[in-house]
Amino acid sequence: MAVTMADITKLRKMTGAGMMDCKNALTEADGDFDGAMKIIREKGQAVAAKRSDREASEGCVLVKVADGFGAIIALKCETDFVAQNADFIKLTQDILDAAVANKCKTLEEVKALPMGDATIAQAVTDRSGITGEKMELDGYMTLEGPAIATYNHQNKNFLCTMVVLNKVVDAKVGHEIAMQVAAMNPIAVDEAGVPADVLEKEKEIAADKARQEGKPENMIEKIAMGRISKFYKEVCLLKQEYIQDGKMTVAEYLKSVDKDLTVTAFKRFTLRAE
Repeated sequence: MAVTMADITKLRKMTGAGMMDCKNALTEADGDFDGAMKIIREKGQAVAAKRSDREASEGCVLVKVADGFGAIIALKCETDFVAQNADFIKLTQDILDAAVANKCKTLEEVKALPMGDATIAQAVTDRSGITGEKMELDGYMTLEGPAIATYNHQNKNFLCTMVVLNKVVDAKVGHEIAMQVAAMNPIAVDEAGVPADVLEKEKEIAADKARQEGKPENMIEKIAMGRISKFYKEVCLLKQEYIQDGKMTVAEYLKSVDKDLTVTAFKRFTLRAE
């Protein structure tokens, strides 16, 4: 059976595969669209299996909020060339849209969502077959709250943040705090949120440094706690110096907007090593 350009174009729209891949699949399937789609899908599975040990360090990170639910997701690939492809970015956005619409709490829930005639997990595998690169979903993070602000750093899709404020205020305020999280990479909202193992390690480092400096043993704990206080100012969002005005902390800035305003949670994901 002769394969027409109309058939090739139709299959391409259905699968996103290249023109030659569509032509070859239709020829092999003798013009049967279901058979051709199966061939293209099997190719994707073969590519995914072959490249499973490769590192996917590039990709697209996007963030979205709707109806008090926010999510960040990363679709990873091997090269920046694929990461910048419009179809790849669209696939990432389509996956994120579905995840937010369904308020998925885990990455496994996202992968199981329907997409086309299969699942999101299958759609990622199919795309891997089209590009010839390993692809994987990663970095799925969610937040819920009355006011969620987001930030996509320079709109370059490699670093995204979300911040939950305890009340609705001017959107500019939340945006600036989300930028703060992107720039300063805090690990907790306040002291109470710092993981116990991280704090204990910092105390040990501070104490060892004081001993190396020859400080009296009876002063070690006091000196170490002074250094921990400085550590809190570096890693706790509310205690950090506000990047838009170095004369105040983030907490002080929020209080200047509304005396009861604060941050209750944040998320940050980046593809870049830091």
